[in-house]
Amino acid sequence: MSVNLQTPIDYLKGVGPNRADLLRAELGIQTYQDLINLFPNRYIDRTKYYKINELQRNNAEVQVIGVITGFREVTQKRGKRLVADFKDDTGKMELVWFRGQKWIRESLKIGKPYVIFGKTNWFSGKYTIPHPEIELQTEHESNLRSAMQAIYPSTEKLSNKGITNRVVTKIMQQLFLETNGQFVETLSDSVKGELKLISKPDALFNIHFPKTQELLTRAQFRLKFEELFYIQLQLILKNLIHKSKIKGFPFDKVGDYFNTFYTDHLPFKLTNAQKRVLKEIRHDLGSNAQMNRLLQGDVGSGKTIVAFMSILMGLDNDFQCCLMAPTAILSVQHYNGLLELCKPLNISISLLTGSSKTSERKKIHENLENGNLQILIGTHALLEDKVRFKNLGLAIIDEQHRFGVAQRSKLWHKNTSPPHVLVMTATPIPRTLAMSVYGDLDISVIDELPAGRKPIKTVHRFDNNRLKVFKFMKDEIALGRQIYIVYPLIQESEKMDYKDLMDGYVSISREFPMPEYQISIVHGKMKPVDKDYEMQRFVKGETNIMVATTVIEVGVNVPNASVMIIESAERFGLSQLHQLRGRVGRGAEQSYCVLMTSHKLNQDSKTRLETMVRSSDGFEIAEVDLKIRGPGDIMGTQQSGVLNLRIADIIKDKDILEQARNYAKSVLKLDPSLALPEHKVILNTYRQMSKYRNIWNYIS
Repeated sequence: MSVNLQTPIDYLKGVGPNRADLLRAELGIQTYQDLINLFPNRYIDRTKYYKINELQRNNAEVQVIGVITGFREVTQKRGKRLVADFKDDTGKMELVWFRGQKWIRESLKIGKPYVIFGKTNWFSGKYTIPHPEIELQTEHESNLRSAMQAIYPSTEKLSNKGITNRVVTKIMQQLFLETNGQFVETLSDSVKGELKLISKPDALFNIHFPKTQELLTRAQFRLKFEELFYIQLQLILKNLIHKSKIKGFPFDKVGDYFNTFYTDHLPFKLTNAQKRVLKEIRHDLGSNAQMNRLLQGDVGSGKTIVAFMSILMGLDNDFQCCLMAPTAILSVQHYNGLLELCKPLNISISLLTGSSKTSERKKIHENLENGNLQILIGTHALLEDKVRFKNLGLAIIDEQHRFGVAQRSKLWHKNTSPPHVLVMTATPIPRTLAMSVYGDLDISVIDELPAGRKPIKTVHRFDNNRLKVFKFMKDEIALGRQIYIVYPLIQESEKMDYKDLMDGYVSISREFPMPEYQISIVHGKMKPVDKDYEMQRFVKGETNIMVATTVIEVGVNVPNASVMIIESAERFGLSQLHQLRGRVGRGAEQSYCVLMTSHKLNQDSKTRLETMVRSSDGFEIAEVDLKIRGPGDIMGTQQSGVLNLRIADIIKDKDILEQARNYAKSVLKLDPSLALPEHKVILNTYRQMSKYRNIWNYIS
């Protein structure tokens, strides 16, 4: 008879209502299923039994077989401790207890062989083990146990309430006894056969009670593969269903706008990467499905021109297009840039932000609805219900991480069928993460910089070299260049940040006096009007130096700015440093980025700074960032829900993820509806999965 794994944990022998409440509150274990999927986080090798004369002074966890020859109480500063003399045929040692003495004294028998396990201490010339795990040798030998002892995740509260690792192991044994280790297989024979995977029951048994190191490795591989396989299957299916169900507008022709621009007005030669990405977009737009594509490219790789040429394909097919940016400053920049490109082609384009005047708005609304307006650029204001298009065919979203899913769906309702969506991001996302999080979007990458762009030289300097840095700045200004100096902003200590910035500003003003030098300053406490005024002065070249907090991180384009100085660089994250560095190097001149820090640096900070100096490749930087910070932090809150992983780790198990994705793809390619008999297991598991939201509630 098989046991229902959805049985509440209260019913398992040895758990009871109190323990069940604790397990629920502390580890989220509600059912048998959840307990099975409480995977150990490390193992202790208990294959070896030590003799007392083999012990070393290394605080290792060891197990020894021997007998207790007597007990004594020793008075200490506070209270008493219980000491037992323990010996085997090679020597003597002591076992010590600081609490629970009465119970220990009554339950342990003198002269009986015991197996003890614990951490050794060397104390006044002999070995002691405080609070050892202890069981009779006969019991020890009859227990369902393995050579490798599993150590389970725990919390302080659990340990204080007596739910030790030993207790968890005991209830896990009980679960295997009750279920008889009969767990449903979740992968098809062909996948198992090709990858030589062990069965599901074997994998679960050997993850909790591994017989050998090798079986443990195989069990881990099997369970990691399975977890990642089903996540990928979910994402790819979502994408396939989307493509078959949601019809898009086919853009059949490439017409005059595109061709005229390409032959007569293209400001520079396209890189191979840009051409490849344009091909991918064109293929999507020409198919009958709705496009959902993520375009990632490093800072300055030329995403905007690709976006504009995609817009031209829309206009050639008589559709309207829109481009959304996260901030007003950025949307104005996009607008000014695209306006220049639109002029020779005679294309009508407008800008709509929160601060647009009512009269302007009215005009825009009118021209949108009658189709006279072809391109609309703006912020979130585009999503308002009042904004109605005559025929929206393509929506481009810049900087995805600022727009949630709900906002994207608003776009969908702007036409009878959903428009095509192109999402752009300058934050390179490591491949593994992109596959896991954006698996339902098709991904295009621009991975080469336009010709003529010189890579930015990055150096790390300590604060005591400041005078040399000042001299370098003066030389650059003498050549007619402009300079950014950025100070970190940490929300908690606004006052301090403000002080840092102001102190910095005063010392820079001393070093670079007026009228010879002009300095702009931008920070969070300024009114938006004043910010814009200062920004504009810098953009126009009226000031030489811009002192700012990280306000400038996303998107202001000043081709003449060639030096970026980042103060207290150790306080910034890697992707932030990379984004900031991308603010220079927009012109043809050699640009520099100087990372200033104090001498006190922890290991992570050192790794970050070394990576910045060594590499200018955003994707490599993102990989290192992922290793340092882990996936959850990078993706921001709304995205990390996908990655509620129990056993796999997307950084360490990157190769398993690739494998899982390839297998998921090939299964669905062969059999998109999972109707073949051999895929029955996968279909059942997938159905279960939709029923119980958490991936592990159905896999086992």
